[in-house]
Amino acid sequence: MRFPPGASEPQVVVPEIPSGQGHWTRTVVFGPDGKMYVAIGSSCNICDQTDPRRAAVVRYNPDGSGEEIFARGLRNSVGLAFHPTTRELWATNNDRDMLGDDVPPERINILREGRFYGWPQCNLPGTRNPEYPTADCSAVEAPALTFQAHSAPLGIAFYTGSQFPRDWQGDAIMAQHGSWNRSVRVGYQVMRVRVQNGRPTALEPFITGFLPPDAPSAQRPWERPVGVLVLRDGSVLISSDNPGRILRVAYTGR
Repeated sequence: MRFPPGASEPQVVVPEIPSGQGHWTRTVVFGPDGKMYVAIGSSCNICDQTDPRRAAVVRYNPDGSGEEIFARGLRNSVGLAFHPTTRELWATNNDRDMLGDDVPPERINILREGRFYGWPQCNLPGTRNPEYPTADCSAVEAPALTFQAHSAPLGIAFYTGSQFPRDWQGDAIMAQHGSWNRSVRVGYQVMRVRVQNGRPTALEPFITGFLPPDAPSAQRPWERPVGVLVLRDGSVLISSDNPGRILRVAYTGR
């Protein structure tokens, strides 16, 4: 949907995007090439998709024409952001469930046109999912960074403001929504992604404390981070769908 200034009704730009089932959110970003990139998650935890647009990032012209699959094999890439210098498209990815507490890892991918990132047959280069015992995983594109399984990375944004200390420039900020089926809960925090030479190198906790300490699994967390937005003044907005609010983070000095 597009909301033109002054219009009384939104305009449909791309009709009939796959909807519902499994991963139902849709992330939209515009690239330095002027194209529109849409992340469409899978309909299930592990299965074969009948619609090739699912578990993929799809590229369009701004008016919705020219549909083409940009990258595939992405189970659920909610976070999309173009690196401010390399202009490459970064994507967080939530990998599959039901293989235990610590496998497979979540990841950040740097997407390249036409590449395959593994799902559903594989969860890493050379690593088959058990449902696909004869799959060839040798051509799976390697992730740029892997980290704790089930931490559920969602939104990601590069810090381009001037309010935070200088060494934040070019690093990324990533929301971790948190696990739902792990024996010990993980995530529920906002992470700093260290970046060197255009590549992610490590994660560091940025905002924590949203999960009550030693809380039973039935107790609700205080926040579940979703989206990240860097404002013009250099402060950062973090959306949380539990309890449903937006947090603003500003740097005031040490």
